[in-house]
Amino acid sequence: MIGKILTVGGYTLLSRLTGFLRDIMLAAIIGAGPVADAFFVAFRLPNHFRAIFAEGAFNAAFIPAYARIRTQGGAIAAARFGDRIFTLLLASQVVLLALALIFTPQVIELLAPGFSREPQQFTLAVSLTRITFPYLLLITLVTLWSGILNALHRFAAAAAAPILLNVAMMATLALAYLFPSAGHAAAWGVLISGLLQAALVGGDTLYSGVMTSFRALRWDDDVKRFFVALLPATVGSAGTQLALFADTIIASFLSAGAISALYYADRIDQLPIGVIGIAVGTVLVPEMTHRLAAGDEAGARSAQNRAIEFALLLALPCVVAFLVVPGLIMRALFMRGAFTAVDAHAAAMTLVAYTIGLVPFVLIRSVVAPFLARGDTATPVKAALIGTAVNIVCKIALMVPLEQVGLALATSIGAWINFILVLIFAARAQLIKPDADLKAALLKLAAAAAALALVLVVADPIVTALLKSWSRFRSESELLLLALLGGLVYGGLVMALFGRRWLKLMRRDAEAASAATLDELAGNSTPAAGPDRV
Repeated sequence: MIGKILTVGGYTLLSRLTGFLRDIMLAAIIGAGPVADAFFVAFRLPNHFRAIFAEGAFNAAFIPAYARIRTQGGAIAAARFGDRIFTLLLASQVVLLALALIFTPQVIELLAPGFSREPQQFTLAVSLTRITFPYLLLITLVTLWSGILNALHRFAAAAAAPILLNVAMMATLALAYLFPSAGHAAAWGVLISGLLQAALVGGDTLYSGVMTSFRALRWDDDVKRFFVALLPATVGSAGTQLALFADTIIASFLSAGAISALYYADRIDQLPIGVIGIAVGTVLVPEMTHRLAAGDEAGARSAQNRAIEFALLLALPCVVAFLVVPGLIMRALFMRGAFTAVDAHAAAMTLVAYTIGLVPFVLIRSVVAPFLARGDTATPVKAALIGTAVNIVCKIALMVPLEQVGLALATSIGAWINFILVLIFAARAQLIKPDADLKAALLKLAAAAAALALVLVVADPIVTALLKSWSRFRSESELLLLALLGGLVYGGLVMALFGRRWLKLMRRDAEAASAATLDELAGNSTPAAGPDRV
């Protein structure tokens, strides 16, 4: 399992790194002003719907269902189920796209009402949204095919696909002089990337012998069970996206650059969430589903505990860095061209607020995994909706005194409420039980993180003084030196506290259990054409 997490996490890390290069270009070319705000609204809109109808709700309901059907009924039954869901999904997305293109001005008025005060910004947002929205249809198909591949333990293509978004946007931004504005260049890059991602993931699905096709709809037991799980998952995803909609709506009334500050801060915060939290959840849900279908309760619980350990091992250094040196991070990554020191400071304060909720964001997929693996999407939704309600109330309360920083802080508060409630529900249902190894690891990791924080606090002013005479690349060099020092300190502490044996045992146990799961699959289902593993 750890090897698969590293596969997903490795590609996701490459995606985030190319994403940073993309955002550096965005910051330098577009900056953090009205054009940037218009583009980010146009970019957020299809992403909001994608998170509601595709990646969020769909993955939570589809991957466990497909994995269970393939384990218990074989490849033919799974293909039949996948085809029916593909037909339904494509039809619904075509209708949604048509409505969105027709009613784009009304949607922008709802999503960013503050833009109505600036007619040119409003018109630009409408134009850019009509370019980016077809991306939703393409990425929805990518999500379906990725879910099928993930259920077969093929993770590489789906994890690598987002890299194409960054590459396509960088290419169009480099040719921005050919477009009416830099915002138009970025928007066309989004749409082109959707085509490229569909080609990549669709090609891997075809190679694996599990490509979907149109099939007459039939309301059989598998489809019914899928929609029973999909409905609460959609409600939960909609609640989460409602909070993000609130961010955009409120930020549109704040000073220019508020939406951009939220975007750049969130991009940094999403690095550990995507590379660690999402990678762990992507692997853990099908892993637990297969084990539970085989009756291996103990193996499923052990997999969850090891996944939590591994997620925290990698996430805590990010938490420390984002809290101790957020200004340096923003200056080093983005402060050039149209992105000023004032913009960097605003984004840095927003990053601190987001980081307060980073631990629950990284771990939430691991703690909801036992629910999703059992087809229970309703229980996590209860926690998510309560967290969302608290989030929105806090946004309203904090928007005036703290502006966009208050919006980010409210997001973190809601994340903690959601996370704590899921833990309570899981404990009551006896779906989570930390073992002695996990409890010991939590204490040791906390100690290593505290030591890292102390080192960065002491080293930051020293490194700044050493490089104060540099006229170029000073911030970048400061960040690089602190990253190297922090990596050595944290890595050394982990090795000293845990030893190499712990790391080897954690990986060995996870891989042994994963191999047992695959052996069980080989004996109880008909394999698809082509390889089933990366």
